[in-house]
Amino acid sequence: MRTASDAVGQESSATHRAYLALRRMIVVGELQPGEKLKIDRLRTLLDTGASPVREALSLLTSDLLVERLDQRGFRAAETSRENFVEILTLRCELEEMALRQSIANADEAWEDALVLSHHKMVREGRGDLEAFEERHKAFHMALLSNCHSPILMKFCSQLYDLNIRYRYLAGKALDYQKRDVSTEHAAILEAAVDHDADLASERLLNHYRQTGAFLNGLFSNPGSQDV
Repeated sequence: MRTASDAVGQESSATHRAYLALRRMIVVGELQPGEKLKIDRLRTLLDTGASPVREALSLLTSDLLVERLDQRGFRAAETSRENFVEILTLRCELEEMALRQSIANADEAWEDALVLSHHKMVREGRGDLEAFEERHKAFHMALLSNCHSPILMKFCSQLYDLNIRYRYLAGKALDYQKRDVSTEHAAILEAAVDHDADLASERLLNHYRQTGAFLNGLFSNPGSQDV
């Protein structure tokens, strides 16, 4: 016999699935910036009820990936040069803080987890972009994970997702062939496990700012209106 608690659990699970699916679609650009998010269309697309979709969209407003329109529903968050610059600035400031705290708290378990996350990222390669980006985020979060500050980690994770959305929107225009990003990652790892907070921070921020400078330049590119 189905109980009330079973129904609540199933609804919560449906909301979580809808949240993850919609979050992914917005981050990778399947749902474009400013696109109206109609409940009926999304419930059909996700094969779920209207309530889980509506609740998922409300959760995504907290992630700044969805905007609520007064009396008019929801839309995927807009993008702009100003928004990108703000995200990059906050990301650099907060991640440097978290990285320095992680290194100050360095222990063998953190170092082992960091080295493993880097190995998994390298092994994944870029053949499957979404799979690689999942490993990429895991490596960057592993760098910060020893900061002992859950709130700071939440903000860093949220800013990572907001930033990576711009990378997906840039698409193939983001030419990593001009940079040796693998060497940049390895250099950040080396400084972190050597407990050199100044060098690790310098390398991490330079890593972000190089990508940031490239993405920022796309706003003036006539072929990049979606970014």
